[in-house]
This record gives sequence, C-alpha cells and structure tokens, in this order.
Amino acid sequence: MSKAQKIWGIVAAAGVGARMAGDCPKQYLLLRRRRVLDHALLALCESAAVDGVIAGIRDGDRWWRAQPFAHPKLLAVSRGGDQRAHTVLNALRRLLGAHAAADDWVMVHDAARPCVSARDIERLAAAARAHGHGAVLALPLADTLKQVGGGGLIERTLSHANGAYWRAATPQMFRCGPLEEALRECLARGIVPSDESAAMERRGVHAVAVAGHPANIKITLAADLELAAQYLAGQMQGGRQSKREG
Repeated sequence: MSKAQKIWGIVAAAGVGARMAGDCPKQYLLLRRRRVLDHALLALCESAAVDGVIAGIRDGDRWWRAQPFAHPKLLAVSRGGDQRAHTVLNALRRLLGAHAAADDWVMVHDAARPCVSARDIERLAAAARAHGHGAVLALPLADTLKQVGGGGLIERTLSHANGAYWRAATPQMFRCGPLEEALRECLARGIVPSDESAAMERRGVHAVAVAGHPANIKITLAADLELAAQYLAGQMQGGRQSKREG
C-alpha cells in the first residue's frame, strides 16, 4: 500500500461525560492502570500506519494538566470545543497549519474508545486508500432495531435485513482538506454534524463502512469500564496490545 500521503490522527477528548455522573470526565477514568484517554491515544500513536497525533482537549482541563500524556508521535494539544465537530475542526486547522497537506489523511478517534485494535486501524487505512474518499469503522446491526417514542412505546420496527443498518464507531478516516472544509461549512450554517462521516455526506462524499471488532466499545456508562477491561486483557494476552499495560 502506497504512503504517498501521510496519515494523521486526532483524538477528540473535550467531552465532559455527563452520562457517567462521576467526579471527572469519563476519558480520565482508570482502566487497567491507565486512563481511558491514554489507551485511545496509544492505539493511534503505536500504529505504524499513523504519522502523528493531535489531542483535542478542553480549555482549563485540570485532569489533563495534572498528568499530560507523552509520546513521540503526540504532536500537539489543540483547543477542544463544546461539540465534537468544533474540537475536530480546531485540531484539523492545527494539523494543516503545521504538519499536514490538504490531500493527506486523518483518522479521527473518540477518546472514550480505548479498545480499538491495531488490526482494525490498519484495515481502516487500507480501505480508505482503496476507496479514495474515506472509510469508517462500524458494526452491522444484528438485532432488530426499534424506534421508541414517549412513555417507552415502540412506534415502529426497522428491518436490519440485507445489512442495511450499521452502528458507526471510530476512527473515521478522510482527507484533511475536504474534512476541514466540510466541518467548517456545516458549522457556518448552524449545523452540528454528529460525526465526520455526516459532515462529508452533506458534500456528497460517502465513505465505505469497514466492519470493526465488537471490542471497540464506547465508554458511556460505568459498566462499560469492566467490559473494556476484559477486552483489553484479551488483547494483551493475544500479544496485540503489548504496551497498553504500562
């Protein structure tokens, strides 16, 4: 696979984790002796596919200041925003201003996804390059999807036949210049895209879905930490995450 264009990483870590209802944002909770955020950053920094990484951190983040993450591939910390799109846009501008070319690639990863594997990162990179426009790690829905309204009543059933519905994950990989333009245009129009793929779709760019491993969960509730610990333990036993333990 050619590496004429570099691949950069952005880890969006400006969230406050309100649903976790803890004393600190969920990305700073401990998971197998490292913080959740540190696992997410290491996944990209340790990947041979990724040339450098920027972390998007909220202004005044005392948890980051108390224990900054250090790695040779961590290029900088950029200013986080109120929404993921703002955080990613700020990081992209930092990349484009100092490191990246417009036709380079960027993988945007969520700080609350500590279990993404090296293999999935490599598969995502290969798929994005082959497709030419972008790729998103995702999982096809195996269960029947219900739309639920007020009072918990099921309003309708959405069929998952023929793999029509997938659950988006991260990283999501697009070219730096087009993604920066897509996010900037959305925000200028008062539209806050839920993820990078949604922003690109508004410009008519449709990414390819890459089936990821189910272990790439998002830490949302306290119970997710225990499940993530089990997944990381399995990865380490398999020799795929040798440096995550510290």
